[in-house]
Amino acid sequence: MKTLKRILIGVLLVLIVLQAFRPAKNQSGDVSKDISSNFVVPENVKVILAKACNDCHSNTTRYPWYAEIQPVSWWLGNHIKDGKRHLNFNEFSGYRIARQYKKLEECIEQVKEGDMPLPSYTIIHKNAILTEAEKQTLYNWCEVLRDSIKADYPADSLVIKKK
Repeated sequence: MKTLKRILIGVLLVLIVLQAFRPAKNQSGDVSKDISSNFVVPENVKVILAKACNDCHSNTTRYPWYAEIQPVSWWLGNHIKDGKRHLNFNEFSGYRIARQYKKLEECIEQVKEGDMPLPSYTIIHKNAILTEAEKQTLYNWCEVLRDSIKADYPADSLVIKKK
């Protein structure tokens, strides 16, 4: 029994010490290269992006209360960093045109396949679950942007070159 008590005290002390080590929060708010600087983002699309995408795919995350607890904070930080690496709507206009074109296609695919928003996100954020109408709104918007890019740029500039 003494060993179990020592182990529990040790674990508690480690958890307390971990609280001092926190990752930087994703709240720069930098929107200088936001997708809206090159493309029209209708209000209904902004609402969908805000509720289901922006926490992981923008420069401004709304953190829940449990983000203040380690090691959850590290997990969320890594999750957000990975999401932004794949797609960041606040950096979108800084992407090469081929990448913009491809990312819009990936948005459609990910939402259609149910891969986005992530099930691990929607377990807690029930309001992020997209209705069929919201999904259709996103598909249509992404297609309009892709068509706009396709009309404005030569076909060879829309292909990501293999290295």
